[in-house]
Amino acid sequence: MKFASIAPTLIFSLGMLTVSPATAQVFGPPTPLPQQGGEAIYKGICQDCHMPNAKGGKVGPIGYPGLASNPNLEIPGYPVSVIVHGQKAMPAFGQSFTDQQVADVVNYIRSHFGNNYKDTVAPDDVKAAR
Repeated sequence: MKFASIAPTLIFSLGMLTVSPATAQVFGPPTPLPQQGGEAIYKGICQDCHMPNAKGGKVGPIGYPGLASNPNLEIPGYPVSVIVHGQKAMPAFGQSFTDQQVADVVNYIRSHFGNNYKDTVAPDDVKAAR
């Protein structure tokens, strides 16, 4: 097949891939997630990847880290940053969670699953990390 015969189709196809500013806004801002309280947020959102026991797992080539007995949770700013901004395969939830929701789920994972960190995260701590 010669290029001249596929050029109009190729150009049309590439033209369909462009996004105008008007269509880029069709999706709008992320929808806030409704779960309230650390346990409800974990069970409704987090456990799908980190597992109900928080021991993580592997699905295909993607590994989901365990949160159970995790020394990386010792510094409360670390899980706050990962939840708000994302990291590697972890999506950013900063636009979907309120400061209170982030604080609640961080406090939950830091005090459950073999983690026994006593200091807590407040919504103002999350706000400062955004």
